[in-house]
Amino acid sequence: MPMSPGYIPFHPNPSKPKYKPPAGAVDSHCHVFGPEAVFPFAPKRKYTPCDAPKEKLFALRDFLGFDKNVIVQATCHDTDNRALVDALVHSNGKAKGVAFVGEDITDAELQELDKAGVRGVRFNFIKRLVDSTPKDVMQRIAARIAKLGWHIVIYFEHADLDEMGSFLESLPTTLVFDHMACPNVKEGVEGRHFQNWLKALDANKSWITKVTCPERFTVTGPPYDDVAPFARAIVERFPDRVIWGTDWPHPNMPNEAPDDGLLVDCIPKIAPTPALQQALLVDNPMRLYWS
Repeated sequence: MPMSPGYIPFHPNPSKPKYKPPAGAVDSHCHVFGPEAVFPFAPKRKYTPCDAPKEKLFALRDFLGFDKNVIVQATCHDTDNRALVDALVHSNGKAKGVAFVGEDITDAELQELDKAGVRGVRFNFIKRLVDSTPKDVMQRIAARIAKLGWHIVIYFEHADLDEMGSFLESLPTTLVFDHMACPNVKEGVEGRHFQNWLKALDANKSWITKVTCPERFTVTGPPYDDVAPFARAIVERFPDRVIWGTDWPHPNMPNEAPDDGLLVDCIPKIAPTPALQQALLVDNPMRLYWS
């Protein structure tokens, strides 16, 4: 099956980062796609990516100087978590996962995912990527996975916070928000939506933010200095509630695939001290996924 028209494959030759992550560092947001011949993409997917198998992911992890991965189920595989589970069980204990599940999943299947290393489920509210699951179904799924000690990964845009806030606060477990909840860089750090997002994080002490994907929000392009102030504001204000990841293999990029080495070199700009880097890359993800 060919890739979707205009789909941009991941960078073929990323640079070696100048920044060296601390020992035990975790790439807390990445994906595996296929290979399609073994793990077919979902019929209802909104896009067809290139193959991005576990071997490529683990080689990139080592090249960038990281120790572990958190692999997040992507929408192109929908609720078929087999590629994810396959990567987890072949990771030598160096990967945990976030699954995408429907209400029809059995308790035995949830236990199997837990045994493989899944520690959360993802709810996606980005309309161009997925037809969102009804909220009452999500609440029922959330109640079941909370019993396993799992958390919920939320992919939404914080411009929708007014509409979504009460639903998010109703969920019974830790929430982890993808990609800084999609800031609008043109509004600036002092813009209303971002400031409202910081207030929501202040008010909800179990909310965690991934300070990821500057390449998706930048106006000026690499090295993404226009996005760094947003991530740094979150890291410095909530140092024990932030995690970081590459988002490899960077699905649905509009113009170009980012250089993963360059993304790693953004870390000192958003977490400027060794203590902040240790929390962001080691302590926080280890507590969330490996404890």
